[in-house]
Amino acid sequence: MKFNSSVPSSRRKQRKAHFAAPSSERRKRMVAQLSKELRTKYNVRSLPVRKDDEVQVVRGTLKGREGKVTAVYRRKYVIHVDKITRDKANGQTVNVGLDCSNCVLTKLKLDKDRQDLLARKAAGRTGAGKGKVTSAEAASSSSVTAQ
Repeated sequence: MKFNSSVPSSRRKQRKAHFAAPSSERRKRMVAQLSKELRTKYNVRSLPVRKDDEVQVVRGTLKGREGKVTAVYRRKYVIHVDKITRDKANGQTVNVGLDCSNCVLTKLKLDKDRQDLLARKAAGRTGAGKGKVTSAEAASSSSVTAQ
């Protein structure tokens, strides 16, 4: 069933949107889940990854490795982590590109914008201003409209 009529459900169009996405949209797509401790602390499930966050790899051959994000390579949809490298045939070391979905954020680099984002997302999760209306609220709102 299609939930949003403005978004195409065609595989071809989804792939085109993914690979032709601008950098601002790629930031939103490059999210990683928060660790269990951070999830309970901030009441948020996932955040876009940024430089200087600390991540742990939870999937793939590099599972269990940890480190600080040195680069978010939006063009390739990968992140580079400082301690995760491989050696080339000529002896040069290069960063291994990791997909954000295979990582968990263990420590966040917080600044004012990031704290505002966490507050907005947490407010949306708690459902402030949503849900059933109590009888007291209904009575107070009906008395206001009756005047």
